[in-house]
Amino acid sequence: MTVAAVDPGVVNLGVMLLRGIYRALPAAAVATLLATTAAASPAAATHQRREPVRWAGGWGSALIAPYPDFFGEPNWSGGFDDHSVRQVVRVSRGGTSVRIRVSNVYGDRPLRLTGATIGRAALGAAVLPGSLRPVTFRGQRSTVVAAGREAASDAVRLRVSPLERLTVTLYFEGPTGPATFHPLAVATVYRAAGDRRFDADPAAYAETSGSSYYLSGVDVSGPARAGQGTVVAFGDSITDGALSTVDADSRYPDELAERLAAAGRPTGVVNAGIGGNKVLTGTPGFGAAAVERFRRDALSQPGVRTVIVLEGINDIGTGEANGTPVTAAQLIAGHQALIRAARWRGVRVIGATVTPSKGCPYPGYDTERGEAVRDALNHWIRTSGEYDAVFDFDRALADPTDPDRMRPEYDAGDALHPNDAGMRAMAEAADLNEL
Repeated sequence: MTVAAVDPGVVNLGVMLLRGIYRALPAAAVATLLATTAAASPAAATHQRREPVRWAGGWGSALIAPYPDFFGEPNWSGGFDDHSVRQVVRVSRGGTSVRIRVSNVYGDRPLRLTGATIGRAALGAAVLPGSLRPVTFRGQRSTVVAAGREAASDAVRLRVSPLERLTVTLYFEGPTGPATFHPLAVATVYRAAGDRRFDADPAAYAETSGSSYYLSGVDVSGPARAGQGTVVAFGDSITDGALSTVDADSRYPDELAERLAAAGRPTGVVNAGIGGNKVLTGTPGFGAAAVERFRRDALSQPGVRTVIVLEGINDIGTGEANGTPVTAAQLIAGHQALIRAARWRGVRVIGATVTPSKGCPYPGYDTERGEAVRDALNHWIRTSGEYDAVFDFDRALADPTDPDRMRPEYDAGDALHPNDAGMRAMAEAADLNEL
């Protein structure tokens, strides 16, 4: 992974999400993406055929390497020791069983998970009495996840409804070492000392964090039906839901899941957005480059059938800020690599146009040259025919009187990130028949 240096003094939330140094796409990056996809795919396909039930992603999160002092915003990615970590998630589809996925992809040692539970969420860290279920891995309540790997639990018999909130609690009896995590959860995560897996009462969970830890997915299974599967929203902080309301499930993928459920088509929708993420290069705190993480975070999701790609604004903005401007041709090459990888796996891939940033105060995000690159990339997404379909999020958010700027009623305050209304507008711009 090509990793750039990051200014440790950045503390502003928007800059925290978006600062990084651009470097040109390595010549081998596209080949590497396709090669790793090809190497992994036959095994994954065989594994899916052998499963007695069909799984789809109900909730998901793209994870990054530990970064304990995230630009002045402390988190718990330094690790845990005799702690219970409780996370509340909303599953986008219903079913008869659930399972969790625990990731140690960025760990430096085996992760010893003493135990886990899942139950129906109440308010905050509370769980509905009587709903907690133990989670097992190969029949055992504890498991060890090797460094660089992920583990899926056994199926837990728990009938869930579309858009239902569940609580997952992980208990680590001993020291974990640095934690694989997601820095911008847009949700409250809770921690308690000791083993509090089976506490329905929230009293012990006095500590909170704005980041999530180790949990990469909650999958749902049910009777196989034509058309079921998983839609993955792949992108940066806009997909991740930055500046949308915390604990409200108002990110655009959440709104899309609500539209599908309201249309009588509840579908697994997984959010694979990472704040500050870029198409071409990885940056500490902002994840591996899209061309490097696409296989793991998008194409390896259970039951994946469609991926929506919204990426590029951070390559443009950080390149402008640091004097290493990206070209439209470079970004198009990166998008083409994602398209080829998806096609190789037989996955439908939808291109989303990059949304407006005029007036954004972050260095590099409002320049004439950068706007020309964004316009050229969007023109290619709209007209090339290389994507299977196009969701025009740019036009959905643009001010009709000044199309390079976001409509004021959709602006979360930095002229870059949509507020809750803007997130809804994005979801409404998606043609459900293309999913």
